Amino acid sequence: MTESDTTVRLDIWLDVACVFKTRSEAQRACTAGKVEVNGERVKSHRQLRVGDRLDVNRPFGRKQTLVVKGLAERHVPKAEARALYTDTTPPMPEEEREIRRMERIYRAGMHRAHAPDKRERRQLRKLKGKA
Repeated sequence: MTESDTTVRLDIWLDVACVFKTRSEAQRACTAGKVEVNGERVKSHRQLRVGDRLDVNRPFGRKQTLVVKGLAERHVPKAEARALYTDTTPPMPEEEREIRRMERIYRAGMHRAHAPDKRERRQLRKLKGKA
């Protein structure tokens, strides 16, 4: 059994395991220092083994902790991809969950002020009697 049978590149595994949407997104996270393996910051080409512990820094200060249970180099169905790791992230306290929900509602409200699209411009012109 060669080392390539028991290891896989970190960025590939993060993509296959659906931790990130794309491999390039996983590479950017590794380059930015958002991913740690066994307590040390690593680059995207690091070889990952079964039993390694990953700490992934997520937006808004959230930290996700994963333990590698399996390896795969090719994409698999999402259910099988979730079986490649165990998520040991502690559950979020209820009050923090409520704060994040309120932030999400606030940010969604901020994005409503946008420039009118083609259909809305036509409706505005019609209301003003210029069409």
